Amino acid sequence: MLLDTYGRQAVDLRVSLTDRCNLRCTYCMPEEGLNWLGKPELLTDEEIVRLVGLAVRELWVREVRFTGGEPLLRPGLVPIIAACAELAPRPEISLTTNGIGLARVAPALRDAGVDRVNVSLDTLDPAVFHRLTRRHRHQDVLDGLAAAEAAGLRPVKLNAVLMRGVNEHEAADLLAWAIEHRYQLRFIEQMPLDAQHGWDRAQMVTAEEILALLRTRFSLTPEPSAARGAAPAERWLVDGGPATVGVIASVTRPFCRACDRTRLTADGQVRNCLFATGETDLRGALRSGAGDAELAELWRAAMWGKKAGAGIDDPEFLQPDRPMSAIGG
Repeated sequence: MLLDTYGRQAVDLRVSLTDRCNLRCTYCMPEEGLNWLGKPELLTDEEIVRLVGLAVRELWVREVRFTGGEPLLRPGLVPIIAACAELAPRPEISLTTNGIGLARVAPALRDAGVDRVNVSLDTLDPAVFHRLTRRHRHQDVLDGLAAAEAAGLRPVKLNAVLMRGVNEHEAADLLAWAIEHRYQLRFIEQMPLDAQHGWDRAQMVTAEEILALLRTRFSLTPEPSAARGAAPAERWLVDGGPATVGVIASVTRPFCRACDRTRLTADGQVRNCLFATGETDLRGALRSGAGDAELAELWRAAMWGKKAGAGIDDPEFLQPDRPMSAIGG
């Protein structure tokens, strides 16, 4: 298993399949994009399946979420998922996507073994969507959400980031729309993971502000703390339920104490924390002929050294050099 010195066990694996993305969200990367990883640097489909299999069989990982960049841009996505769904014990498999292209592949993802999807949608306004993402693809995301629901990839979860002066006024509208369409909405505080290192805590819309905006239209009742478990989102019953809304307050209400995640980047690096400044290279060891036992030991050592918390409130906090698109969510 994957333990750290604080007794936490990592059972949730996030796998980045590519650092590329077909949007240019202002809180993630510059308009011109980034210098993407070259194909030789990326793990091959077979290498990904081998490492996921190792995590499931030897390290007791029980949940696998495929991320990016944008994972739908990975040509081998469906075969990778199908191979991972054949593992024993079978992990729960999910996918985080911006939704572009999801309408086309949702049935294939379901048939391959995806259990549910998380889709990013920050606004209901196409003009605001373009301002945030620098692309005119709003309807594609809406179509992707509808296709995921129709394909049975439930619960369909929405991830929304509110930006001050841009879309925070839409908080209650987003929740009403999500409830109407039977999607589960989670607001995420903007995190210091942008490629430009332009994150400004003073400009971030906090969890308290998000909840205040929602309470202008809805009554919110906190779920019992036991219901949360290791989930990153605090959840509230909306108007008494059964609908819920979540807030992931990575900055103002860190949940490091219950963290159960380990991360594998598209170029084969283990990250023991989203905000880690160091990585452990599995790709190099794998390509040098390392066996499963050696790879497992490297992974265990990487997780054993995990810090107590992300340290965002520490005056000496350093934002990771690699942005969210390279790390995976």
